[in-house]
Amino acid sequence: MASQLYYGWSNSSSDNCTDVDNLVKRYYLPATYGAIFIVGVVSNITALLVYALKVRPWKSSTIIMVNLVMTDLLFMVSLPFLIYYYVLNDTWTLGVVMCRFTRVMFSFNLYGSILFLTCLAIFRYVAIVHPLHMHSIKQKRWGMLACGLVWVVTVGELSPIFNMFDTVPTDNKTYCLDFASSDTKIIWPYSWALTVLGYLVPLVVVCLCYCTRRVKARRLIVLILTCFVRIYTKLTPETDCMLDRGVHAAYIISRPIAVINIIFNLPLYTLSGDFKRAFMDLFKCDQLMSKTKGIIKVAVINKPTTNTTYEQRS
Repeated sequence: MASQLYYGWSNSSSDNCTDVDNLVKRYYLPATYGAIFIVGVVSNITALLVYALKVRPWKSSTIIMVNLVMTDLLFMVSLPFLIYYYVLNDTWTLGVVMCRFTRVMFSFNLYGSILFLTCLAIFRYVAIVHPLHMHSIKQKRWGMLACGLVWVVTVGELSPIFNMFDTVPTDNKTYCLDFASSDTKIIWPYSWALTVLGYLVPLVVVCLCYCTRRVKARRLIVLILTCFVRIYTKLTPETDCMLDRGVHAAYIISRPIAVINIIFNLPLYTLSGDFKRAFMDLFKCDQLMSKTKGIIKVAVINKPTTNTTYEQRS
């Protein structure tokens, strides 16, 4: 019964069903999550160091960026546990609390980051469209207020989800259920509420602020739609086995795609001139470039001299 809950198997067709979702999960998720973890840790720690040590003065947008970095780093903490889980072929050994923490961090990164990016879009919209308020909107207190609201709203949105995740022992394994594998009677209405509050409302706001971060929004809706379809196939026991497996595989594939923004957030930070200058200063890039130019000049000067000597000797 637990395996049916987790995989959506039907008793009538499971024996003739290709194990495509298990194969995708076992080999695709560890590889993609591993790449996201390595690049995400390096890029976000670098960004945090730049903001903490070199960016002065902090503005409202700086505070939002730092909170976005912290959201990504919280998800980075949970990724090694997920990778270990899938490498062991869906065998969870860390207890129900860690299972819930790991799953919640995934959702928190999705919905928290979309709200932080929405705040960034609003602030930039005000600064560009209403230049008289530009000085006011850049003050730190507005960034602190916006980030505080994002944390409260995100925690409030996801607080019901914590107890939805559970560990299920079956077939000598302990599964750590994800969101789409939990009790469908509870998930279905909650998914709609979470989609409206966590996605559609921010999407409308962002579109009104000239559709910033549209790529991030598209990735999130792909995950939500596949999650919905996955839940729907579980609600209908007569669903064809291969359809159910295919939907589950699509849901698995979409999860790393939804959080791949972690890799691309560093270019987002570098759009700020303050960050660029601070990065160059922290890692002494100016000195390195000066030395590199000096070496190139010496090489260029020495080259014709060597040629002249050779011609004279000839």
